[in-house]
Amino acid sequence: MHQAANVSRLFAATCSPSAHCHAWRVRLPGGADAARTARLFDEASRAWWGESTRLWTERVPTASDSPAARRRLESELFRPMSGRGARLRAVLLEYADGPADLVLVAHRGRLDAVSLRSVAQVLTGRSPYDRFRSEEAGRDAGMIARRREASCSESVEWGTGDATAGDRTGVVTVAIRASAQAPAKAAVAAGLVVGRYEDRRDPVLGALAVVPERPAEALGAFDAGMLLALDLSGQRTMGELVAESARTLCGEVGRCGGRQHDLAEPGGRVLAGLLTDELDHLGGEGGTYLPCQAAPFPLTIVPARAAGGGLRLDVHHRFEDVDEDSARRFARHVARVYEQLIDAADDLVPADLDLLDEPERRWTIDLGSPSRSLERRPERIDEVFAARVAEQPGDVALTCEDRSLTYAELDERAQRMAAALRGLGVRTGQRVGLCLERSLDLVVTMLAVLKAGAVYVPMDPGYPADRLAFMAQDAGLVVAVAGEGFPADDQLSIVTPERLAAYDGEAGTAASDGEAGGSPGPDDAAYVIYTSGSTGRPKGVLVPHRNVVALLSATRDDFGLGPGDTWTIFHSSAFDFSVWEIWGALLTGARLVMVPYWVSRSPDEFLELLAREQVTVLNQTPSAFTQLMEADRRRPERLAVRLVVLGGEPLDARPLRDWLDRYPEDRCRVVNMYGITETTVHVTAQTVTRREAMAGSRSVGCPLPGWHVYVLDERGRPVPCGVPGEIYVGGAGVALEYLGRPELTAQRFLPDPFGGGRMYRSGDRGRLRPDGRLEHLGRLDTQVKVRGFRVELDEIRRVLLEDASVAAAAVLPRAGDLEGTRIDAYVVLAYGDATAVRRRAARVLPEHMLPATITPLPALPLTANGKLDVSALPEPAPAPPASVRAPSGDVAETLAAVWESVLGVPVGADDNFFELGGNSLLAMRLAAAIRERGLPTPPMRELYLHPTVSGLARVLGHE
Repeated sequence: MHQAANVSRLFAATCSPSAHCHAWRVRLPGGADAARTARLFDEASRAWWGESTRLWTERVPTASDSPAARRRLESELFRPMSGRGARLRAVLLEYADGPADLVLVAHRGRLDAVSLRSVAQVLTGRSPYDRFRSEEAGRDAGMIARRREASCSESVEWGTGDATAGDRTGVVTVAIRASAQAPAKAAVAAGLVVGRYEDRRDPVLGALAVVPERPAEALGAFDAGMLLALDLSGQRTMGELVAESARTLCGEVGRCGGRQHDLAEPGGRVLAGLLTDELDHLGGEGGTYLPCQAAPFPLTIVPARAAGGGLRLDVHHRFEDVDEDSARRFARHVARVYEQLIDAADDLVPADLDLLDEPERRWTIDLGSPSRSLERRPERIDEVFAARVAEQPGDVALTCEDRSLTYAELDERAQRMAAALRGLGVRTGQRVGLCLERSLDLVVTMLAVLKAGAVYVPMDPGYPADRLAFMAQDAGLVVAVAGEGFPADDQLSIVTPERLAAYDGEAGTAASDGEAGGSPGPDDAAYVIYTSGSTGRPKGVLVPHRNVVALLSATRDDFGLGPGDTWTIFHSSAFDFSVWEIWGALLTGARLVMVPYWVSRSPDEFLELLAREQVTVLNQTPSAFTQLMEADRRRPERLAVRLVVLGGEPLDARPLRDWLDRYPEDRCRVVNMYGITETTVHVTAQTVTRREAMAGSRSVGCPLPGWHVYVLDERGRPVPCGVPGEIYVGGAGVALEYLGRPELTAQRFLPDPFGGGRMYRSGDRGRLRPDGRLEHLGRLDTQVKVRGFRVELDEIRRVLLEDASVAAAAVLPRAGDLEGTRIDAYVVLAYGDATAVRRRAARVLPEHMLPATITPLPALPLTANGKLDVSALPEPAPAPPASVRAPSGDVAETLAAVWESVLGVPVGADDNFFELGGNSLLAMRLAAAIRERGLPTPPMRELYLHPTVSGLARVLGHE
């Protein structure tokens, strides 16, 4: 549980001189005879350490209880001394109204706390100087403090510290009850709170104490020091933790078991520590003790005796690490856990203890609520669109290359297709598959499905046939609107958009169709988006109409959305970002520009489209926007974009500084939005200013009106603000269910015990800041975001294991640079090679889920407890060249060199770019690198059609 270690061995350097200085102050209500006190001090110091020491005296021309007197007193209490030179500084402050203050300041390497109190007793006449403990003579002045690089330089992310604060220390105090083993309980309470704050099960707590009976040569700047590494895993009860802490604090070093902790290791930093000086050894009348001028830890807990016989906890905090509000919260939580340790049974485990009382619990719940409510009645998407048609029938609604449709034309075409769908047997609530390229037909058909009272299921035409077939069967499709090549099924009618458009039957609305199966409403499902699933197959999320309408109602006024805007649909319709792009434009009366697939793969071509179409609202994943910013820097002209919405994956805000240089905040607003498919695209919004970009802020902002977020612990309890936990989302965006998966639905869609209704358990890790903003801290499970798509690593692993040649497999995410997260796989093969495994996986997995590398191993490395030993895995092995034929000709050789620089592997003339680990984002980098070498940039389509060096060289006419 605990591993105690001599702090003098681990704490090598000081953070500041004042961290090792302590002070004693005695108030003399009747004043003092300054001359007599000075003579006494001189005589005593000669007897104690053989040298004269001066008493400094000063008359303070103000009353002893005035603010000026307090400031003068604090200036002396907090003025540090070095570990060399004078052993002690003694100052007598005489106030105009009679009282005086005696202030003694010493470096701990020269005088310990007991000796400091003894000096005060001698100078105030309470003790003769010949009884002074003179163990200090010859004491080693070595410093005991945290290593700067291991602790001082570590940010306390929940503390909201001020880096400019220097060595300033503040103190907050909370009252606690006296109890047996109070220091040990305070230590365990502090360790548990630090563990919760840092999301660690083995927090390290420093402990410094005065132990008078120890020989002088064993003492350092602090009289005794050790580290306590608490085991909060649940293997130890709270009673055991307290008992073992008590033994350690009493000096039984080495008898508590556990493992050695090195502060240089990531888990070894000491953010909080305990000083037990006053409580155990400095009780009594006659002075006020300041155990440290500057806290030796970011948070230093000092149990002290309070007036009236009780106890208090003084929490000294360094302002550079922890602000006063955070320190006060910390002190309150330590006190609450301490009180629970007094009253609770010894067999409780750490998870049983709660940091929050009821008022703070309620306040924390309210912290994740939006600043304003959502005021709009539930409506269907097609109802809101009909209102826009009535208001602006002649305005352009949809543009694709050189073709456009007005709102009235789009409505008429969708109405005709809706009638055709009903003629094919589609009824209210049934699901219709859409597997179409980005075109006018895609949006028209999507709207037609909704007008028919049905549910659209978007599928990307680029998905492997096996995946499309699974989704069609899983969704129970009755009709699929698709182009050629969609997998056939006897139970499924496949129809082209052209056939629907040619329908010559009577058009009508779903609501008036007596055979449609009832009148559709806003609570009905509008679409099913499939996300990656841990079971090895994707899972469908049913989202109702009212959620989409609520999303636009929550953002329209804040973002200024309206008919004057032009949007693009850049993303696949199978990615839920497209829901925001399509309906965000059409439900606010804006114009929507379709971005052809090949244009979306080329930043330069996309940039030309943005400029040509005068796009004002741009939606991007951070990975794609990074590529676009690079292309935009090369253009002298500025875009007309006024709003950039970033979402789909975590944002590193720092690279946005260049964009903000070209597009200042008063010209273009950049908004980072956090969201989940199961909570309807977006949940929170954070405007990214230059300040956020400079700081690399991880804030995703406050909840949208109608949405609310909770951050809960493993028991479903709210955690304090600033403390990490799991993000739960409630309110207007929560989806209906996982299609056909009642058990999974019950696990993730839960009753909301705080606000009523339901909430979604996201699996994301985050924390709420005191201002209500949410910080996203990654995932709690094996799910990652790849180019905005949610990817379950277990699904990829299961697909690999379905290959008969694969005996074992492991799948890991790796942080890339411009291409974002990439996926690497390791396999143990019964036969065959990695190239064949990757080829078979490509038949099932879409491009964004296909591992960049598949590395064969004789066996997967395991830890002692049988788990995958990630640290023992070798670097990923690149795919072997498909041929040894070297590129011929200057252009082909240049192309090969460019490919090698982008992919990081040797490239032959006939190697396939995508089989070597390339993907769409790397293809964008490849195009930029080709241009930098002075070669003409091939259209992105040509790279996909001719993905070899020799093939691309022929396209360029040089081979």
